[in-house]
Amino acid sequence: MQGVGFFGAIIIGIFAGWIAERIMNRNHGIVVNLIVGLVGALIGSWLAGIANLPYSGWIASLIASVIGAIVLLFILGLFKRK
Repeated sequence: MQGVGFFGAIIIGIFAGWIAERIMNRNHGIVVNLIVGLVGALIGSWLAGIANLPYSGWIASLIASVIGAIVLLFILGLFKRK
């Protein structure tokens, strides 16, 4: 997440985790949303690097984080047993 700072990354992480949670129809707490959002940011950044899509700023970081968080929740859903 280029150009957003430490606290900005935390806010984006929480928001991205919450958005991904709603899209994937899950129900987690704020701490899990933060973790999912921050790990999702790493995944989203990695995917943007593979696709050769440079990004910076709040909106682009949020979009990349949400996409990464959705990918993370999807992969975790494959391993979850009902």
